[in-house]
Formats: sequence, structure tokens, C-alpha cells
Amino acid sequence: MRNLSRLSLSLGLSLLLLGNAEAKVLELSDRFIPLRHEGMWLIKFYAPWCGHCKKLEPIFKHVSQSLAHDPIRVARIDCTRFPSVAVEFGIRGYPTVMFLKGENTFTYEGDRTREDIVNFAKRLMGPPVKDLRSVEDLQRVIDERDVNFVFVGQTQGPLWDTFNHIASLFQQHEFFFNVPAHIADKISGERETQAIRVFKDGSSTKFEEPPADLNERSSRDLPHDDFASTEIPESSGPTAPGPTEPSSIVNSSLHSWVTQERFPLFVKVTRGKFHHILSTQKLIVIAVLEQNKIGELSPEMEDFKEMVLNVIMRRKDKFQSKFQFGWTGSPEIANSVAMETLSIPNLLVVNSSSYQHYLPDDDPTKLTEEAIEIFLDGILDGAVPVYGGASYTVRLYRAYYEAKTSVIEMWKGNPALTAVLFGLPMGFFSLICYSICCADIMDAEEEDDEDEVLQHEKTE
Repeated sequence: MRNLSRLSLSLGLSLLLLGNAEAKVLELSDRFIPLRHEGMWLIKFYAPWCGHCKKLEPIFKHVSQSLAHDPIRVARIDCTRFPSVAVEFGIRGYPTVMFLKGENTFTYEGDRTREDIVNFAKRLMGPPVKDLRSVEDLQRVIDERDVNFVFVGQTQGPLWDTFNHIASLFQQHEFFFNVPAHIADKISGERETQAIRVFKDGSSTKFEEPPADLNERSSRDLPHDDFASTEIPESSGPTAPGPTEPSSIVNSSLHSWVTQERFPLFVKVTRGKFHHILSTQKLIVIAVLEQNKIGELSPEMEDFKEMVLNVIMRRKDKFQSKFQFGWTGSPEIANSVAMETLSIPNLLVVNSSSYQHYLPDDDPTKLTEEAIEIFLDGILDGAVPVYGGASYTVRLYRAYYEAKTSVIEMWKGNPALTAVLFGLPMGFFSLICYSICCADIMDAEEEDDEDEVLQHEKTE
């Protein structure tokens, strides 16, 4: 009976695919729900009226083309036509992209770009740790991607078990590989029987088990305040374990190391990456720049970015363990943190533990490499003024700032719709107030008329 049921599901799936054979992205219905465990799926849950869904549409078609030769089906579902599907998968907003693999469901949290979505799917297609069996294979993955975590040596023992478990936690976010020791030796230049390395920024770093008191000393080294730290949102995948939580004391040191090493030295900060960057628990140094409509930086912005990069490379040994450096071409991210409109270019430092931030006292356009070094040293020494935090008053002001910013962005995007949305409630409110006030005045006039009549009658 079970085999007959599976045969029926497979037949239904085949018919579903035959009906959409010519489509780049399969259009699904609620009949898909019984078939969700058959094979691997990358699905976009959307609503036709959603502007963000419309922007993702051409990107998702390119994703489908990039995955055409992989054993995965790329599809979409209109949740306004099939609300039962949205309920089944717990969809809270549009668009939502999910990867389905058997009983496991993973929700995509990154930026809505073709490359990022394709990498998300490729990471989840195979096992958490992928095998590399030649020097060419290892060199290829190093050249193709910014960050790669590699296990060197025999895949057995406590170190391998820990690495494999951490890889399963981070699978939807990062790439993990294993290679024989004699292959890794030719790339890293070191002979090792068993080790864990991260390849990034043109070099590799070996994981070293820290002393027992290192985490305590590291937390004391970072500037912090008395406010409670802001919680970092975890992965929203229904069955995907959150990468921001170590599952046990045994692997907590490796988990912390992977969390801190999962970004390049000078990463581009985007909305999709920002809360993941905060999970490094480092001080986040952001060069605040502005890209034009085609994603390019002006010569002035490029010079500022190059200046910050020079500081990083010159003081890498001291700053790398304390700071995560990055740059953003969207000033709105930095403005939201600082709760003000920053001048461009600028430099913003965010304490990922307390959500406080630091700004240079000097005019950002006149900053030099020496001034940036003094500024960063002052933060580590506690000599630089600190702003923001997670206090109640700051949270209230942040809510006000976000609401104000949202209204302004709505007005810039569609003034007519914004006027209708806010004009109608204000118009009804004004009408109610006017009716109440007019009723009081009319009642007062009637009372005055009655008093005059009574006085006139008494006089007569």
C-alpha cells in the first residue's frame, strides 16, 4: 500500500512537471502539498500585488537558468490564489524563498541576487561537508568563493565529528569541504595529519583550540555598556537549526571561530548580511559610501574606501581579532543604526554586543589614514564618545525614527498613495472633531436663546 501511494505521488509529480515543461520556473498550485517531500525544490512564495516580488521575478528566472543542470526544481506559488499553501509553510511575508529537501525546510535570508540564491541552493543540495579529491578541485573552490572552511585529514575522531556538526548548522550560509592531508599541504604549505582551516583573503588560517579563559578575556577587551545586548534574529527556517547558537559546550569554541571567520576581511555590508555580521560579536567598522543606480562608486567614494582598506592591511595583526571591517553602498543601513542622516562618505563603528555606535569627531571628508587609526585605537581604549545602545528611551526614539523614515520613503516612492493612506484617516478624524465642536457650539447657542426668552418673559 505504501509503495502504491508513493507511485501515485510520483505519477502526480510527473504530470505536474509535464504540464510546465516549457516554463523556466514551474507554476505550482495547492496540489503540490502532498508532493513536497519528493526530491529537492527551490520555491518562491509570492503575491501578484507585491512590488518586491515583481523585482525578484527576473532574478528568479536567472536562478532557474543557473540551476538548469542540477537535480532541483525551481518553482513559484501564488499565495493569494492558494492561501492553504501559505498556511502550510508558515509564510509571513512576500517574497519568501524556501529550499525543500525531504523533511527539511530552509528559509533563504540573504540578499535577493542571482549569485547568492544560487549558492544557497547549491550548498543545500549535497551533504553539509563536500569532498574534494584533487589540488585542482581545492584551488577552484578557493578561486570561486570568498570564504571556504576546509577539514584536512582523515574524516574520523572528535575533531571531525565536531566539524561535521558545525557544518550542518551553517550549511545554508557557508561552504564546508574536506580534503586529504597531502592535497591541502600543497596549498597551505604545512604538513598536517588533521586540522581545520579557513581559506579567505588570499591566505589560510588554522583553527586553534583556545585556552579555557580566552572567551572571558575577549569579552572584557571589547567596549560595552550596562544595557542588555540586542538579540540577533535567528534563522527562520522551520527545521533548520540556527547558526548563531552552539549546540553544546564541546563545539562552542569551533562554533565561535566559524562565526567570526565567515566573512572576508573587508566585506560588503548589505541588508541581508547585516544581522549575520553582527553575530561575529566584533566591533563592526563600516565605511559608509553611496553607489549610483548601476552600482558604481564615484572617484571620491573609491578613494575613501581605498583609504580604509590601507588602514586594515597596515594594522591587520592588531585590528583583525577585534574588528570586522566592511563597506556599504546603501547609506540607509548606517543611517538606521545612527538614527540620523550621515554625511557621505563617513565611518561608523557598531558594537555588536550592545548595539552602541561610534562616529569620528573630525569631518569625515577630511579623515586621513592616521586619523582613522587613532579613532579605532581610541575605541579599544574607551576614549571615544559612544552613542545609542539598547535602553528604553533609545528604543522609543529608534521606533520614531524608523516610522518617520518609512513615511518619507513612501512619499518619495508614491506621493499619491501616501496622501491617500494618511489623508483619509486624517480627514475622518478632522470631520469627527468638527462635528463634536459644532455640536457644542449649537447647544450653547440654543441655551443662550432659551435664557434670553426666560428673561424677556420675566420682564414682562
